[in-house]
Amino acid sequence: MDLQSAAPKNPWLSLDFEPAFASLGEDYFDVVKAATFPKHTLRFRNDALLSRFELTPQGVSDQHFIEAFGQFCDREPLIAMGYHGYQFGYYNPQLGDGRGFLYGQVRGQDGELYDLATKGSGSTPYSRGGDGRLTLKGGVREVLASELLARLKVRTSRCVCLIETGEELWRGDEPSPTRSSVMVRTGRSHLRFGTFERLHYMKRPDLVQKLLNHTIEIYYPHLVTGSIDSGGSGAVDSSLGIYAKFYAELVQRVAQLCAQWMTSGFCHAVLNTDNMLVTGESFDYGPFAFINTYDPTFTAAYFDHQGRYAYGRQPTVCRSNLEMLQAPLGLVMEKGDLEAGIAGFEDAYHKEYRQRMTARLGFAGLSLEDEDDIVEATVRFLAASQADYSDFFIQLRQSFQPAWRDDGTLQTLSPLGMAKDSKVSTAAIEEWGQWRLVFHRLLQGLSNDELKDVGDRLAQWNSTVSLVRPEIESLWEPITEEDDWSIFNKIVKQIWD
Repeated sequence: MDLQSAAPKNPWLSLDFEPAFASLGEDYFDVVKAATFPKHTLRFRNDALLSRFELTPQGVSDQHFIEAFGQFCDREPLIAMGYHGYQFGYYNPQLGDGRGFLYGQVRGQDGELYDLATKGSGSTPYSRGGDGRLTLKGGVREVLASELLARLKVRTSRCVCLIETGEELWRGDEPSPTRSSVMVRTGRSHLRFGTFERLHYMKRPDLVQKLLNHTIEIYYPHLVTGSIDSGGSGAVDSSLGIYAKFYAELVQRVAQLCAQWMTSGFCHAVLNTDNMLVTGESFDYGPFAFINTYDPTFTAAYFDHQGRYAYGRQPTVCRSNLEMLQAPLGLVMEKGDLEAGIAGFEDAYHKEYRQRMTARLGFAGLSLEDEDDIVEATVRFLAASQADYSDFFIQLRQSFQPAWRDDGTLQTLSPLGMAKDSKVSTAAIEEWGQWRLVFHRLLQGLSNDELKDVGDRLAQWNSTVSLVRPEIESLWEPITEEDDWSIFNKIVKQIWD
């Protein structure tokens, strides 16, 4: 009996991959080979994502993950995508996938096309002299960031797996030598603003239009029903105003994503145009941080000396990046359509911010006036008190009681850690009092069933995990010193409790 042929086929390698991006041709990418590694230890597998690809945890072994995403068995072509980008305001034409590649694209159970992409899988023509590797700590941080953001209902990529690869790496921002890894993430796309900017730099409006048609056909199909030729070439009829509709919707998606970051207290730290996707998703988490307290000037990257990508500047930067995307899109679009599209940014941002913040506070369906009242009262209190941003929502979730509606004197101040603290300023106490008045007024307008919904909503929109930097360092220490992954595994599980 041939034991090898009798072994079960690796489910990852049996997926029906679609060459959607590859079909565009090598004007857009380079075909590459993955590095080989001396060791493969699976450190994280995201079983919650398996159903997306019609797989089950029981049907996918740890070895299957390693074969597919650590050893890269039987998977071709592997594609390094080409792109440029504005980095800290300066145009850089020396970019592209320098330490990862597009592993493949797969139709999910929901009918949408998803990318599987690597990070740390070796050098490519775009590595610029780098080793193409990812530190294990960098992989751990990305797993944590993407899982918590997903839990907070942010539109984000997710990590499929993290594999330690047994090499020693030298990095200036980590104690070295440090450990190496390959991470695989999935999301709707890895097409960046910078993918278009590269084609503009090359002075190829034909390639811009081809990529724009592809983007709309794959990721905005609701705009083109009946307007793409039957051959599937992506020949979008731009006379129908589809390009204008695409850009206007992209503006909406990016504005909403930015509001999702802001309400989550998340600072991406490197909002260059090569880190923004045409699907309006969040991805690629490097020096990110969740804010400790409400501070618009907080900067997550140690090298962002001017605070260009500070927490409070993220809406401005996102809008600016959308404006810079107008240069390549303007090769095939009307200027008036681009100006009309960008004009919707502020309204989309503020609407998403209000609704998400009120949801984190337990409410839904409020009037615009009530939304403004509770959001403004919350932000004023957080700014005046400098209370821990994440803990404010965690403790509200854990402390809320329906009885608060009928007892206006209930000391909700104590569960939120503000009572009997001699360091709390008079301004903070005053803002806390105003917040309680608004919160209580909104509760009084609710029925008993609606009160239950408040508690349910608080649980749905708020994790019990805070991932400010000290927490991340505290779980990394046992990994690096004792190879103890128990705290990491516990935190990942707790994020979703």
